[in-house]
Amino acid sequence: MTESQPGQMTFWEHLQELRVRLIRSALIIAGGFGLTYLFRVELWQWAQRPFLEVYKAQAVAQAKAMGLPSPASFEPFAFTNLAEPFFSLMRLSFWAAAVLVSPFLFHQLWAFIKPGLFPKERRWGLVFVVVTSLCFLGGAAFAYFQAFQMLGNILFQEALGAGLRTNLHVDSYLDLFIYTLVGTGLVFELPVLVFFLARFRLVTARGMLRFWRHATVGIVVAAAFLTPGDLFVTTVFFSAILLGLYGLSVLVAWAAAPRHPG
Repeated sequence: MTESQPGQMTFWEHLQELRVRLIRSALIIAGGFGLTYLFRVELWQWAQRPFLEVYKAQAVAQAKAMGLPSPASFEPFAFTNLAEPFFSLMRLSFWAAAVLVSPFLFHQLWAFIKPGLFPKERRWGLVFVVVTSLCFLGGAAFAYFQAFQMLGNILFQEALGAGLRTNLHVDSYLDLFIYTLVGTGLVFELPVLVFFLARFRLVTARGMLRFWRHATVGIVVAAAFLTPGDLFVTTVFFSAILLGLYGLSVLVAWAAAPRHPG
C-alpha cells in the first residue's frame, strides 16, 4: 500500500502561506521583544560577560608582567554617539527575543513545509520543533560558553601584541557577539537540514561518505577563513566541531533515507 502524495498547492497558495507564516513570526518576535526589552540592561551584562572574563585575565597578566598593580576597574566599553547605547540595547533585545521564541518560529517553519510532506511525515511536527530548537539553542550555548570566549581571547591578544589600548564600541562588540551566537546556532542545524535532504533523496549517507575528503578540505578552508587568529588553535578547534556535525549528519542521512522504492 503506497502513501498518498503530499497535498498540491499552487504557486500563489504557497506565497499566501508564506505571508501568513512571516506575519505570525513577526508577531511572535514582537511579543518576545516586549519582554526582553524590559531586561535590556541585564541582557547587556550577560552579553559582555564572556569577554570581560578574558579581558580581566589578560589585563591582570599584563600588569603583572610589567610589574604594575592590577587594575582597580575593568571598563573596556565606550561610546561616541549618544544614540549608540539606545539602539545597541534595542538590537540586543531583538535578537534575544528571536532566540527566546525560536521554538515558536521553528513551529511556523514546520507549518509552512508540512503541506508538502506525506501524511506519515506530517506527524513529526513535535519532533521537528524540539530537535531544531535544541540544535539551535545548543549551538548558541556552545558559542557563548566556549567559542566566543576563545575568539575574544585570540582577538584581545592580537590587540595587546600591537600595543593597542582597549576602547571598544558597544555596537561593534554586539556585531561580533550576535553573529557568533546566531551563526553557530544555525550551523548546528546541519543535521536537521541533512535529514530533510535525505528524505527527498537529494543526499545519501553513502554519497556523504564518498566525498568525506572533499568535505573535510572545504570545512578546514572555511574554518581558516571564518576564524581569525592563530591557525592551529582556531582552525583545528572549529574544524573539529564542523567535522563532528558532518559525521552526525551522515548517520542522520542513513536513518532518514526512505525505505520504500520511488
